[in-house]
Amino acid sequence: MIEQTDALTSPTLKHLRGQWWTDAFTTFLAETLRPKPGMRILDVGCGTGTAEVNLARLRLSQLDLVGVDISVARVRDALTATRYMNATVGFAAADARNLPFPEASFDATFCVAVLQHIGEVSKALAECARVTKPGGKFLAVEPDNAARYWFSSLPSGMTAFEKGQRFFAAAASAGRETAPAAVGALVPGLLRAAGIEPLSVRLFPVFASALAAPPAELWEKRRNAATAGIETAADDTVRALGEEYRAAIEDYARAAEAAGPAFVEIQNTLLVATVGQRED
Repeated sequence: MIEQTDALTSPTLKHLRGQWWTDAFTTFLAETLRPKPGMRILDVGCGTGTAEVNLARLRLSQLDLVGVDISVARVRDALTATRYMNATVGFAAADARNLPFPEASFDATFCVAVLQHIGEVSKALAECARVTKPGGKFLAVEPDNAARYWFSSLPSGMTAFEKGQRFFAAAASAGRETAPAAVGALVPGLLRAAGIEPLSVRLFPVFASALAAPPAELWEKRRNAATAGIETAADDTVRALGEEYRAAIEDYARAAEAAGPAFVEIQNTLLVATVGQRED
């Protein structure tokens, strides 16, 4: 079971950058952006520097990588991760909706699993277009969280999923504005208004399965996720839904243990990779 695909710990693929990134995805990124010596490339929502570390391994000389993230702590971690790399890398704390760069500063711009956390998706896309040179490539890779598929061989598993979806949805609507669940599928249709010509769309399936009862560590992660959501709930109504969800997880864990080798759990969703080009 891979954490970022677990619908019982999160309604989104928020852990994608740190755990899903593979050599194959780095190859896709490089083939899309076509980094060459002398290029400046911007990573919007760089997290802890995953992209920069992987791109630097391509050993392209004179490549200037710049990453921004709204979290100062993540920017510090990215600086640490890239400190001894043989590459020109810079980081800054910044909001994707207000990038601190002049117009046409970068040869290419990309963001991975970032727009799903931003309510003003169109504004963030417009900023990405603004700082990209005319003719420069743009890449956005975002999940379609509305397309999550869940199957459990146990009725209690289906109940836990349903209660989790209600709890997560209530928590999101009571908190700050977030992007639509289907943001990955919506991006291609939003690009032209931002000044980016859409060129292609590629789908990356993200999935997980379990045969036989999952280990105790997974159930602990699921309990902890429910508890964290309850503790940060905006009101009593959301907290009540969280308590129901946590109880459903306990029921599911007991039933899974009893089912033993007969237990089956399958889940998947899609990442939508949209490639565009800044209009002249």
